[in-house]
Amino acid sequence: MTTWEPVRRRLLRDEAYDALLEAIVSGELPPGERLNDAELADRLGLSRAPVRQALARLAGERLVVSKPQSYTRVAPVDAREVADALTVVRTLHELAVREALPRMEAQHIARMTEANDRFVRALDAGDPMAAIAADDDLHAVPLQVCGNRALTETVQRYTPLLRRLERRRFSTEAARASVTRHQELIAACAAGQGDRAAALTRAIWSDLAALVEAASEAPEPE
Repeated sequence: MTTWEPVRRRLLRDEAYDALLEAIVSGELPPGERLNDAELADRLGLSRAPVRQALARLAGERLVVSKPQSYTRVAPVDAREVADALTVVRTLHELAVREALPRMEAQHIARMTEANDRFVRALDAGDPMAAIAADDDLHAVPLQVCGNRALTETVQRYTPLLRRLERRRFSTEAARASVTRHQELIAACAAGQGDRAAALTRAIWSDLAALVEAASEAPEPE
């Protein structure tokens, strides 16, 4: 008997969210830009409902700010909020690597290696958004292997606030240092070196810390 695979369909609100997040991260929608759900829906070829849902999600992630009956706009980069999010994300990625390492197999190392190869190609092509996606795939492996749902959901909750910093880093030659760190992390995981893998993970995420203050913009007046 044929084994049927479930057909995966993406919700329109998720499509809208991804498109708006990319526009915010890339700077197409810069800090302070006013957001009109009708105009955005027209640009995305969607109805207003999924766009409103996407904006609500982005507001919850501190990438959009709104005032009832007044405005909705792209949030400025708030150094304190980003620094707090970075501390949480860095700590949980480090914990994920520690918990995942005893269960890591050759297939997981291969996935991390393939993701780093795509990361290099994205940097060579000058495509920071593709670099972010490849970096996500690499770090997703320990998150998936550790099997800690609460940990993973918390990382997913706070990572969007770091996206604009990641894009800045991956748009410069400084991103080349991440290639080496990734290679060292993969080697440590392959060798079962838990302490080293955790330390490297911490170092990788700490590289964003230097960009926090530089990326901060003053809030727009209300």
